[in-house]
Amino acid sequence: MESSQAIDVFAALSQSTRLDVFRLLMEHEPEGLAAGEIARRLEVPQNTMSSHLAILTRAGLIEAERHSRSIIYRAVVERVREIASFLVQDCCGGRPELCEPLVAEFTPCCSPKESSHV
Repeated sequence: MESSQAIDVFAALSQSTRLDVFRLLMEHEPEGLAAGEIARRLEVPQNTMSSHLAILTRAGLIEAERHSRSIIYRAVVERVREIASFLVQDCCGGRPELCEPLVAEFTPCCSPKESSHV
C-alpha cells in the first residue's frame, strides 16, 4: 500500500459516522447490509448516509452490490489487511518477537475455525 492510499483510508475513517459504518459492516461480514438498514441502525438520514458510503467506497474500505431493489454494502476485508500491514511493515526493527503481542491481539477473534471433517 502506498502512503497516499493509507492517507485516503485514514481520512475516510476520521469521521465518527463513517467509522461507525465501517465497524458495523465488519460486524456483518460476509452478508453485508442494505444502505437503508445502515442508515436506520445508525440513525442517520439516508441522503447523508449516501455521502458517507461514497467516501468509504472511494477509499476502498467498502463495496456495493445491487440485489434486486437494494444496494448491499460490505466491508473490504482485504483492505483491512492492507492497512494493518502498512502500519506494521517495519515493526520492531526486524525483531518479530517484539511484535508478538500485537499479533496476539488479532488471534482470538480471527483464528481459523477447526474443521469437523476428521
